[in-house]
Amino acid sequence: MSLLFTEQFVVKDAKPFFDKVTRLSCRLVEGEDLHLDFDVNSDLYPLEVGDRFTLALASTLALDGTPDTGTFDQSGAESLLDQYEYAMYGTVYKWMQQAPKTPVEVHVSYGGLLMKLQGDHRQLDKLTLDARVYLLVRKFE
Repeated sequence: MSLLFTEQFVVKDAKPFFDKVTRLSCRLVEGEDLHLDFDVNSDLYPLEVGDRFTLALASTLALDGTPDTGTFDQSGAESLLDQYEYAMYGTVYKWMQQAPKTPVEVHVSYGGLLMKLQGDHRQLDKLTLDARVYLLVRKFE
């Protein structure tokens, strides 16, 4: 499977960052201590405090996990995009852990929109430095 990470979050804070960009601070709906801060194009996909959503990070959009070819697939074939409402593509530019058994911080840039995911290394071990990842989001009730 192409999914590297998937969890359900709730927006705890939303601050306008630029004219059409909001920086969201999110926490897990249930479970372990995991923190997510990310920028979203609020003109395209508005999220507000209290909104709940599923966030997935994937290495490819192919349902069978076939690696991307580097070009946009215009065939109309089903992909992970069909299951989500908002998507971005970026690169892991920082992966850090201060000491063993301490939380890991993963930073991803999506063409200037940034994301920081902080939590247990066992949850984030599939995200590696310089990896290309798709961020996929869909709201739920």
